[in-house]
Amino acid sequence: MPAPYPAPPPRSAGRPVIDLPEPDAEAKARCAQVLELLRRDIEEAGGWISFARYMDRVLYAPGLGYYTGGARKFGPAGDFVTAPELSPLFGRSLASTARAVLDQSRGDILELGAGSGRLAADLLLELERHGALPEHYCILELSGELRQRQAETLAEAVPHLLPRVTWLDALPERIRGLVLGNEVLDAVPPHVLHWTESVPMERGVAWSGGPVWAERPASPELSALAATLPVEGDYVSEVNPAATALVASLAERLEAGALLFIDYGYPMAEYYHPQRCTGTLMAHYRHRSLDDPFFLPGLADLTAHVDFSAVARAGEEAGLDLLGYTSQAHFLTDAGLLDLMLEMTPMSPEYLRAAVAVQRLLQPSEMGELFKVIGLGRGVEEGLPGFRRGDRRGAL
Repeated sequence: MPAPYPAPPPRSAGRPVIDLPEPDAEAKARCAQVLELLRRDIEEAGGWISFARYMDRVLYAPGLGYYTGGARKFGPAGDFVTAPELSPLFGRSLASTARAVLDQSRGDILELGAGSGRLAADLLLELERHGALPEHYCILELSGELRQRQAETLAEAVPHLLPRVTWLDALPERIRGLVLGNEVLDAVPPHVLHWTESVPMERGVAWSGGPVWAERPASPELSALAATLPVEGDYVSEVNPAATALVASLAERLEAGALLFIDYGYPMAEYYHPQRCTGTLMAHYRHRSLDDPFFLPGLADLTAHVDFSAVARAGEEAGLDLLGYTSQAHFLTDAGLLDLMLEMTPMSPEYLRAAVAVQRLLQPSEMGELFKVIGLGRGVEEGLPGFRRGDRRGAL
């Protein structure tokens, strides 16, 4: 068993974490079940599991994980708010890109991890308004609880369009149309590496009264990947071969159309910047962001930022064209978000609510700069709405 490696102090070290809501008895019991599952996993694996395995169990263990255990995740009563929850203008803006892709591919829409179903509802309504509905809107969702919530959202918002919606258990063998992933890649479990002057170490999880960091030499595959990254000195960060494998798998199945990913992250040079030497892993609990990935396993979300250079490379190596890469602010503006606002009655309650949401979606200090959008396609011309201005593919 590797000796436990002490975790670096969190960025909040010295400042007590305050005002964290106490989980109820049912949530505490589920957390205890997750901890027992982790203890058994670590013991059966010989005393050590990769962080990717730990995150996969914490988020996706059947019936227990964060996304499979039934707790509310989205909105004020959950742990975070996603862009579709802020305003229907987000989904309505994406409809212009979807129309262009569907026009050229004659296909359908596949959404990966549809959250509450809000994006699907807004996107379908806007496509209907333009007479551009796809025959099928497919949702790949592994969480039974989220499937139920998505179905409820769609039944309430677009009951007449519900027959077009299909839930999938796995990726289809062939895809034609638009594949949409909003805040999906950040939830794909990464491996954590610790670079030193000698061989790169993989930082995984051992058990010492609870989950703790522990290191061992990285595998040949991870060492080879580590050697390609611009990292020097003592440095901790993530690599995510599972995320790039997902992109490659989608690319291999895509006959015609586009993959569109929206997430927080950076190109490689920024992701592995010398000042970002403790990585990007975060836990999210009741609208608080924490540095401790071992906080309330199963009750807190875990995420890591996306290396968009790796995403672009995976798509291009699988034969896709890079259609664009830009910030969320540039993408939504170019896709017509502000034009949609102009359709509202100025200073009406609807307009004022939208203005507040749009500020969060576009402002650099909010989601506008942190979130990026990347498009990869086959048989689709460049110049899609969203990428016509402000394209940053040169940064990849």
